[in-house]
Amino acid sequence: DSTDDHTLLWLLNHIRLGIPELIVQVRHHKHTRVYAFFVTATYESLLRGADEIGLRKPVKAEFGGGMRSFSCEEDYIYENIENELYFFTSQERQNIIRYWLENLRAKQGESLHNIHFLEGQPIIPELAARGVIQQLFPLHEQRILKRLMKSWVQAVCEAQPLDDICDYFGVKIAMYFAWLGFYTSAMVYPAVFGSILYTFTDSDPTSQDISCVVFAIFNVIWATLFLEEWKRRGAEFAYKWGTLDTPAESIEEPRPQFRGMKRISPVTSAEEFYYPPWKRLLFQCLVSLPVCLACLALVFLLMLGCFQLQ
Repeated sequence: DSTDDHTLLWLLNHIRLGIPELIVQVRHHKHTRVYAFFVTATYESLLRGADEIGLRKPVKAEFGGGMRSFSCEEDYIYENIENELYFFTSQERQNIIRYWLENLRAKQGESLHNIHFLEGQPIIPELAARGVIQQLFPLHEQRILKRLMKSWVQAVCEAQPLDDICDYFGVKIAMYFAWLGFYTSAMVYPAVFGSILYTFTDSDPTSQDISCVVFAIFNVIWATLFLEEWKRRGAEFAYKWGTLDTPAESIEEPRPQFRGMKRISPVTSAEEFYYPPWKRLLFQCLVSLPVCLACLALVFLLMLGCFQLQ
């Protein structure tokens, strides 16, 4: 609510010039008295963004099927490419737009009031850390939320709509609830077996010891089968949702908050941000280690003081 016009125009111009694919609308909320940037993109821009981040999409059966990183040059091979409403899920659209926003980087010597950006530093995360931007979040789609409310939250004794959850909240959230449902169902077996064993066990110590041993053996077998079955089930979901053979984190883009200088990678020969290991080691030796030692010394002295008072 205290943002000046210069800051708004500065950020608006950087978004429009740095990310021409985005459509930005500025609104002022009369009740909260804050400014908001409503950001979206056209279908053609989202396709280019999917190509840029390597979004994996299902391929038509006549072209081999399976999942493949999206390519604008061969867009005709992907399922539902002709349908603008159903080709991208809600989560995928938000992911592309957020990727663009978080990778809007500053040029050398750029500054905003007392904020001085480093060359190549992400602008949006820095402004969020400085309090210029209060929040960055996707808006809910009430139509999908109402459908999930009926098929998921209010449904009783029905299977979870995991595909709908994945489309709206993403693979991580869907995988969590898939595991939670699988774990809850698997817990029925030890619960039933334990109840039967408890019912037919006599009160003498020998019978109770035998029951404990039998139940322990059952739990070992159950836990082994549970883990192996979940590995198979999790691999099925990962393949279905296109995350089974995603690239390792080591070759992905660095997180937007990472700071470093640009260089040519000796491994891939591509431009990358690099932070020298000696700087990290210097920070650990001159800052992290002394602070930890000082805290340990303080705790030790307080402990001695407590002993002396006792």
